[in-house]
Amino acid sequence: MDFAFTPDQLALAETVRDVLTEHCPPKALRAERLPAWDRLAAVGFFGLLVPPEADGLGLRLVDALPALEETGRACLPGPVVETAVVAPYLLPWVPKLASGAVRVSVVPPGGAGAPDADLADLIVVSRGSDGGAVVVGREAARLRPLPGPDPCRRLSEVSYTDATPLDRPLGPALRAATVATAAQLIGVARRLLEVSVSYARVRRQFGAPIGSFQAVKHRLADVAVGIAFAAPLVHRAALAVEAAVPDAGVPDRGVPDGGVPDVDRDVSAAKAAAGEAADLAARAALQTHGAIGYTEELDLRFWLARAWSLSAAYGGAAEHRARIREALAGGDLRRYP
Repeated sequence: MDFAFTPDQLALAETVRDVLTEHCPPKALRAERLPAWDRLAAVGFFGLLVPPEADGLGLRLVDALPALEETGRACLPGPVVETAVVAPYLLPWVPKLASGAVRVSVVPPGGAGAPDADLADLIVVSRGSDGGAVVVGREAARLRPLPGPDPCRRLSEVSYTDATPLDRPLGPALRAATVATAAQLIGVARRLLEVSVSYARVRRQFGAPIGSFQAVKHRLADVAVGIAFAAPLVHRAALAVEAAVPDAGVPDRGVPDGGVPDVDRDVSAAKAAAGEAADLAARAALQTHGAIGYTEELDLRFWLARAWSLSAAYGGAAEHRARIREALAGGDLRRYP
């Protein structure tokens, strides 16, 4: 199987990168909650997975991976994954979804809160053990801010006075969201590595660039290896998610689970590896920059916070590694303490 991205997929990512470079610079993260959203909507980003009859492009999740990675690389604020990925799986009937005019947030099963719920028009709230969910409009939602590490990805506890039951299963959308978040983590890790390498080339100690020190070189090399191992797992998981939905690529994606028995294992492998690569990149960036890495003035803090917040979103590495272990052991964990 060829895991290389196609020229069209890479061209889409390049377009998204150009938009974010111009309209979502680091200074915008300090002043705006939704920088570049209108521009991304203009190039069709929020309609990538929306069916054509709803004015979207009807692409597959794997087609959107490089573009999603760019949103992580730019630290794009707002409910990006929930609007661009979850909503097309769950809410294809919502008007203007492809235009980005309708923003969506999600409270996943076991999740403490919804990301950027104060910016959302609709909030999908999981009802827990029964596997169902409800859709809450902005006017019916009651939000309570929750503490979190990421100032550009604010969490809120959601209660509501009125809601509409969701008429399709949550599982396929949550898998897609987990893979999309893993793609964003790859983008965050790549940006952290680039910044760390650049700084290591110019920062001098003991009369030499710190990048010439073996300890720094090895640490950054470990990050590069972690990213190189994680990125193909994310690609594989996206293919598995699409294959697990019968007739993947048709407008109605909200159908019962089936098709690929190892899809949950693949999704967990991607999220665990991407989260660990981003965490490794964040630790290496802090070590490379030293005490300045903690300061409010340095833009690095935004990517550090995003690495930590996305690593916990839709299940942390420990949770997903436990799922992988259970899948490999067939439920018999006696050999895997």
